[in-house]
Amino acid sequence: MKKPVPSSIKDAENRSPSAVELLALNEELQQQLQSKDEVIQSKDEVIQSKDEVIQSKDELIQSKHEAIQQLERYVALLEEQLRLKRAQQFAASSERHADQISLFDEAELEVAIEALSAQLPEEEPTPSSPKKISRQRGFSDSLLRERVELCLSDEEKAGASTTFFSKVKEELAYIPAQMKVIEYWQEKAVFEREGNEVIVSAPRPVHPLGKCFATVSLLAYIIVAKYADGLPLYRLESILARSGHPVARTNMAHWVIRLAEVFQPLLNLMREVQNSSRYLQMDETRIQVLKEDGKTAQSDKWMWVVRGGPPDKPSVLFEYDPSRAGSVPVRLLDGFSGILQTDGYAGYAEVSRENQLVRIGCWDHARRKYVEATKAVPKGKKASKAAPTKADVALGYIGKLYGVERAIQGLAEHDKYQARQQHSVPLLATFNAWLEKNVGSVMKGSLTRRAMEYTLNHWTSLIGYCEHGDVNISNVLAENAIRPFAVGRKAWLFADSSQGARASACCYSLIETAKANNLEPAAYIQHVLERIGEADTLEKIEALLPWNVDLAPFSKNVPQYE
Repeated sequence: MKKPVPSSIKDAENRSPSAVELLALNEELQQQLQSKDEVIQSKDEVIQSKDEVIQSKDELIQSKHEAIQQLERYVALLEEQLRLKRAQQFAASSERHADQISLFDEAELEVAIEALSAQLPEEEPTPSSPKKISRQRGFSDSLLRERVELCLSDEEKAGASTTFFSKVKEELAYIPAQMKVIEYWQEKAVFEREGNEVIVSAPRPVHPLGKCFATVSLLAYIIVAKYADGLPLYRLESILARSGHPVARTNMAHWVIRLAEVFQPLLNLMREVQNSSRYLQMDETRIQVLKEDGKTAQSDKWMWVVRGGPPDKPSVLFEYDPSRAGSVPVRLLDGFSGILQTDGYAGYAEVSRENQLVRIGCWDHARRKYVEATKAVPKGKKASKAAPTKADVALGYIGKLYGVERAIQGLAEHDKYQARQQHSVPLLATFNAWLEKNVGSVMKGSLTRRAMEYTLNHWTSLIGYCEHGDVNISNVLAENAIRPFAVGRKAWLFADSSQGARASACCYSLIETAKANNLEPAAYIQHVLERIGEADTLEKIEALLPWNVDLAPFSKNVPQYE
């Protein structure tokens, strides 16, 4: 039996909570809710911090990945440079590309130039074995000849019906150089005039240096030996000593420096004639000068060369200047207004702008950069079955351009212009489109990328030769003119002073200009030295210009200049 519920309890259950109780309950619930929100917020913060840690780690991984890629590119560039340096040091220095024929089998290149392939000469394949060089029989008719008769004894030819001689052998003899002393004895006559003695002396020959114990033949030999044959003065000193009398190298150096002042009027005339022409080529190379005001001995100084002139009056003029600034070409080309062909050096921009010159680029410089890129290719990629590189394809295009030049060699200017417009211009347009398309896919800083960027940056000047029939595709003639200087520099290494460097420029100018005019340098320089001391008028100096002298032509079979 259930017990009855007390009435007080029933009243409490049926009674509604008071406002105080509700406020307390509400506050309690809010505190619980706030605590839960704080817990949730703290967890969100933990999650956010973890996300930030994850993001920072992702960024770190990405940065390390980018650093690794950058290092890999840097290593690839260094390895490429190392392969190039090894090739330059140990491999053949020729720029001929042995695989140029196979480059035209690549589909991308073949499609682009298929229409022109039939019209252009194909590249000559590299021979599997060297060609046999036919030896010249006999000796030059210009050499002195001495007849030596080998005779029978009287007993051996006794009873013979007749005797005769037949030539059975020729030998080439060398007559060693020798020194001799030339004594000048001056005749003098004494006259009695008005009680006084008057002495009349025979005129003495004028020496270009005045008081000097070296004859003009010895001076010519010193100049040719050092600047044409690349012999430094200390070797000449020992050679002359073995010939009979020592000549100090300091004396020889002073003679050359003094002769530079004697030659200067003649060189000034050559410069005037050269700058009056329509087409010049220009280049520059380094020279070390130990004593130059304002510069250290190790800093770069420059030897400039300008080749050109009227077709029948070519000249090659060297000029030393410690600066490579654009003001140097401005000074050297004063009065010239025509076509200037150079490499891509920016220093020629000033003279082109001031003189309003037409500047033409050099495809040899552009091609050389691609050749360097091919030399730096890893060995595995050089196999005959390997796919051609971008540098190979570029060399294929450039090879076609040179093929056109070989085909039109010897034609008249107008015919050359027409052939270039018909064949070279379309090929250049295709080449340019290929460069624009592919330059972005090559690694920045690589040799191939730099070669492609060089070609595109100088495109306007590189294609300029197609607008003229009398302009070469490259600046090779100026480079050939500067090569003897580069060869000699390896022997004598440096110039002691700026005076010596300028004297060297004078001597190189005379020697290379003589070669350009098909004259033997030693004969021309001696001819000038014998007469320049008495050349006191403009007409007499003009008579010493290489195209005005009457000397035997240069005896070398291969011409120095085309």
